[in-house]
Order: sequence, then C-alpha cells, then structure tokens
Amino acid sequence: MKTLHQIKQVSLAILILTAGLLRGHQAQAASPEVLTEVLTVAGGCFWCVESDFESVPGVIEAVSGYTGGTTQNPTYKEVSRGGTGHYEAVQITFDPDQVSRATLLGLFFRSVDPTDAGGQFCDRGDSYRTAVFVTGEIEKSMAQQAKTEARQALGQPIVTPILPAGTFFPAEDYHQDYYKGESLVFTRFGPKRQAAAYKRYRQACGRDARVRELWGETAPFAAGY
Repeated sequence: MKTLHQIKQVSLAILILTAGLLRGHQAQAASPEVLTEVLTVAGGCFWCVESDFESVPGVIEAVSGYTGGTTQNPTYKEVSRGGTGHYEAVQITFDPDQVSRATLLGLFFRSVDPTDAGGQFCDRGDSYRTAVFVTGEIEKSMAQQAKTEARQALGQPIVTPILPAGTFFPAEDYHQDYYKGESLVFTRFGPKRQAAAYKRYRQACGRDARVRELWGETAPFAAGY
C-alpha cells in the first residue's frame, strides 16, 4: 500500500506539472505580438527627420534612406547630385497602440516648411523636397487630412505632395543614427564628433528657426517635444 500511495503521489505531481506547463504554453501562445506600422516621409535632411521621430514615444525606429525615384540601389552621391528622382526620406516604424498615424502625420507637417517647393531650409534641390508616401486609400485619406489641417493652420498653400509608396532603399550605414554618432568627421568648423557636427549643422541650416517662425508653439521638435 505504501508503494501504491507513493506511485499515486508521483503521478499526481506529474499531472500538476504537466498542467502547469500546458497553461504556460497556452498563455504564451495567447500573448499578442506587437503589430507595427510604417510611415515614410521626406522632410529635407534625413538626419534631422530621423532624430526628430526617434524621440517620439511609440516610434520603434526610424531609418534614413531614399525613395520616390527610378535609380535602383542609389547612393548618397547619386541622390544628392540629382537626376535619380529620389527624395532623402525616413521610414518610421511605430506601434499604433502607442502613437497613431494621424499623430505622426501632424508632427511631420509641423516639423518642416511644407510651403517650400525647392527643398528645405539651407538644403536646396529635388532630393530635399518634402513628401508623404502612402499605401492604399486609407493612408492617402489620412495624409490628405493632415495636409488640409496644415493648410488651415498656416493659411498658406501646402506644396508637400502625397505620393504612392515605392521601394525604400536604406541609406549607407554612416547615415543611420548620425545625430548621435561618435565617429570623428571633418566639417567646416573643424574635426568634430558626429553628434556635435550634427548639432552645428542643424543650427547653421536654420531648420528650427524657420519651423518656429512658421508653427510657433505648435512646432513639436523645435520647441523641445
């Protein structure tokens, strides 16, 4: 009887352990994965756009790159020289449970000069123009609504086009997270770390000054979002 009792106890323990493992696997299977969305925008220098949007809660990452043109696998030199049709753009991956597409679109329009058709701030030329890239009618409608709100807020025509999303080509590695890089680079101000060079460039280019002039207190990044 003692042996039988021990066997029953062991069997019961195994059943309890098995049930616990099953519940654990079921709970793990039931845990929803984070479903992310992507917003691609062009707002002049992609270093600045990347820097701005990586500060937004709910944004998972922002990648600098090129899109909107015809050249396959373009390089920075090709795009900046002109003729490829590409914009300097940023692909923003975000968690829609934490920040909505509409919010990001509103932030975007208020972080650029959407009245300027020739580039942005000190950066001139087609590759520095603004644009919003969309997939499908829902995204197009949301982008159009944000554009309309920007026009109403400024009381000026908005020249930022809403374009069909095409292939996005990530920029060279040295462009990614440039705003916080520690590599030594040579600038017109002398040799500096990337992060310091970026700050000097942004200030000298007049980005934040112009955005504040346009948007005032509603400029999210120039005002310290």
